[in-house]
Amino acid sequence: MRKLIMWNMVTIDGFFEGPKAGDIAWHDYVWGEELKRFSTETLKSAGMLLFGRVTYQVMASYWPTATGEVANFMNSIPKVVFSTTLHQAEWSNTRLVKANAQAEVAALKQQSGKDLFIFGSAALSSSLMAHGLIDEYRLGLTPVVLGAGNPLFKVAPKSSRMKLLEARPLKSGCVILRYEPFNG
Repeated sequence: MRKLIMWNMVTIDGFFEGPKAGDIAWHDYVWGEELKRFSTETLKSAGMLLFGRVTYQVMASYWPTATGEVANFMNSIPKVVFSTTLHQAEWSNTRLVKANAQAEVAALKQQSGKDLFIFGSAALSSSLMAHGLIDEYRLGLTPVVLGAGNPLFKVAPKSSRMKLLEARPLKSGCVILRYEPFNG
């Protein structure tokens, strides 16, 4: 059985992007060799990437023309975009799913293979979190206060306790945090 892992950069005031979709220029403050290495490790362990429509459109507008090791992984790995409004998914190796995201993800988790990852996609993450489908949360806590933007965690139907698995400080000031839902 595969795990579903949510991986996102987040500011200390809780935003994963600025006020406009795809506003992630603040990632540049902490991007460097350590975070690049962590991103590469993450992608090597991923069997599939999952996106909501907005994040998918932002990613699909950037990665197909990008170069380098991370770009190669992003473009070659299988991807699923969940959307009721898109008509097709043109980014390489992407499948469009218009049906129930929770049922599709539950089925994907039952398959053998490498883990599933969600990048960005706060609304999709919140929906999957509410159904208990996320097995691990990986956050790149970035020492930036945006003051406004799109919060990573939307309103949840109930509170969720987490168990810390790892805290890895980087020289850039970013801290990689890994949590799993606490079931005790």
